[in-house]
Amino acid sequence: MMKVAHGEAGAGVLLMLAAATGLILANSPFGDGYHLLFHGQLPWTPIAKLVTLDLWINDALMAVFFFVVGLEIKRELLDGELAHPARRRLPVLAAVAGMLVPALTFLIVAHGTRGIAPGWAIPAATDIAFAVGVLALIGKRAPPTLRLFLLTVAIVDDLGAVAIIALAYTPAIKLTWIAVAAVLLAAMALLGWRREGRMLPYLVLGVALWYAVLHSGVHATVAGVLAAFTIPLQPSHRTGDSLLLRLEHGLVPWNAFMIVPVFGFANAGVVLIGSSWSALLAPLPLAVGAGLFIGKQIGILGAIALAEWTGFAHRPAGTSWRQLWGLAALCGIGFTMSLFISALAFPNAPHLVDEAKLGILVGSLLSALLGFGLLRFAENRG
Repeated sequence: MMKVAHGEAGAGVLLMLAAATGLILANSPFGDGYHLLFHGQLPWTPIAKLVTLDLWINDALMAVFFFVVGLEIKRELLDGELAHPARRRLPVLAAVAGMLVPALTFLIVAHGTRGIAPGWAIPAATDIAFAVGVLALIGKRAPPTLRLFLLTVAIVDDLGAVAIIALAYTPAIKLTWIAVAAVLLAAMALLGWRREGRMLPYLVLGVALWYAVLHSGVHATVAGVLAAFTIPLQPSHRTGDSLLLRLEHGLVPWNAFMIVPVFGFANAGVVLIGSSWSALLAPLPLAVGAGLFIGKQIGILGAIALAEWTGFAHRPAGTSWRQLWGLAALCGIGFTMSLFISALAFPNAPHLVDEAKLGILVGSLLSALLGFGLLRFAENRG
């Protein structure tokens, strides 16, 4: 357990350093070079739709990230905390409330400001790497049940975020490419049904599925989750082991220590030079920050209190209300997924993406500090 905790803490710290480095470079004399690196047109690209390094990261590299997320979701649904109806009541309720209330908070704060309503989903997301990393830094002062609850909430939150991306940020559908993707997905599902244990057939079909979804109008990262759902959890007749567990074990370190930090480094570069403190109070950053810092706490802690009061579900064993408040605050760290959704919400308005990033950075930082403080000095039981 301690080895895992150190790994989670290390991944969280690495993500923080990557994001901080991107932010510093964007506001340094190297800022122009930083932005040109990620947003300048590539001299050559094998896929015409991906003409910048930023697009390769967001559409291709992040598809691998979502593939790993999909593997984790499937495992949890079939053989984890989400497989048991009684155990999933509270985390599902908390995750749903933790998405709806921040979105509602955003819309309330943003009401009357034209052009920013598409950002309603930005504060709905939780960054699992950051949140679990901060929790791991607490060490033994946080009971194992608290960590398990946070992981389960984050898994449901990730599933909700994928659904939002697929349904709310798909401007136009190209039916021919959707049909091609459906055939490829069916072929992968057949392999999974037959418990094919070799990785190569899934890899070939998965890359083809990603290419079809990329051209379909649906965001390409959705292909990662769909592909993951076809990977069999049951042991293969051919190899005798679980391909899903093998892939998850092999890819999680790459996800945590390479893909997510690269994404954070590429997307955290908000130019702050020339901005005043009043920029934080602009409608979009204020709405995003309020959704993450206030909406998440009200939604998740309120859902837990309501479930406890009505008898619908009981809070995790051995946890105090202060610890649960700290956990709700940590869920307001929306860094990776929130940054990703902000780019989808304002694809033709870079200045709004930068404003949303500012709100994400401030809201996530405040949530991390409050969550760490509450958990660090909380009693073990309440």
